[in-house]
Amino acid sequence: MNISHRVVQQNHLRRDVTSEANIIQRITKSAEEYLAPDGKQYRVITQKAVTSIADAENVSPLEVQVKALKQGIVPWRYLRNMGTIGPDGQVKLLQSAVAVVGAGGLGGTTIELLARQGVGHILIIDNDRFTEQNLNRQIMCTEMNLGEHKALVAARRVNQINSDIKVTALVKKLTQENAIALLKGAAIVVDGLDNLPSRIIVEKACRKLGIPFIYGTIAGFSGQMMTIYPEDKGLASIFGPNGSYPDQGIEMKIGTPSATPAMVAAWQVQEVIKIITGVGRPLRNHILLLDAIEGAIDKIELGGGE
Repeated sequence: MNISHRVVQQNHLRRDVTSEANIIQRITKSAEEYLAPDGKQYRVITQKAVTSIADAENVSPLEVQVKALKQGIVPWRYLRNMGTIGPDGQVKLLQSAVAVVGAGGLGGTTIELLARQGVGHILIIDNDRFTEQNLNRQIMCTEMNLGEHKALVAARRVNQINSDIKVTALVKKLTQENAIALLKGAAIVVDGLDNLPSRIIVEKACRKLGIPFIYGTIAGFSGQMMTIYPEDKGLASIFGPNGSYPDQGIEMKIGTPSATPAMVAAWQVQEVIKIITGVGRPLRNHILLLDAIEGAIDKIELGGGE
């Protein structure tokens, strides 16, 4: 490296350090004291202050939030997350990318919850459009957006909930040929699909990418879910060795009421949070069976232990 290049690099470094100091100083000045109902004292920063600092320093609001959390100052919107995952856990979420394949019943609710929790980048993959029969259970579907692409509607919803995070909407059908390319960059993939062959494709892609796949399915008043790491036996432990799988399951006969997708999606999102933050133990090599009719939850151990 010659002298001129070294000088330029040093100048850039000085500017970065100065900018960092300015941002932290602004965050500290904007912080407010808050006494929680449990008597715990917090230093918090409002959404308005975060946006103002981001604009003034020409950085993203997400970057401001991360820096605030590292200073022990909590963005108001994430205050209710502190008791479970703490500031470090929230930083990990903000710096993570999660892909959701399918933006219907399961996927739509998952996307909404991930946005509220503060996952920094949500990737939505779906090539379908909303129809009237989706209105009973798909949280993103309204009478006003019938005929629109689910992925684009879901992306708009994310921006309305949490404009500080990044959302990428891909109006594409995930296939064996494009799965790796579409999912690359995600830390976790969440199942919002409605057929087993597509789930098998996603599971295989996640194995090749070395990332977890959170499987979920629904039918009637029941559902099931499981977290699958690349080294786990996964779906083969439920459905047997890869072979000829039916395209649709029993849900096509018995339907799906509105609460069932939310029931399973909530568990899927909790798995995302546990994996990213390290809080709790993911549900690996077990299948969780949820039965709302009987009011029962069963956890069944499967083959292929950790």
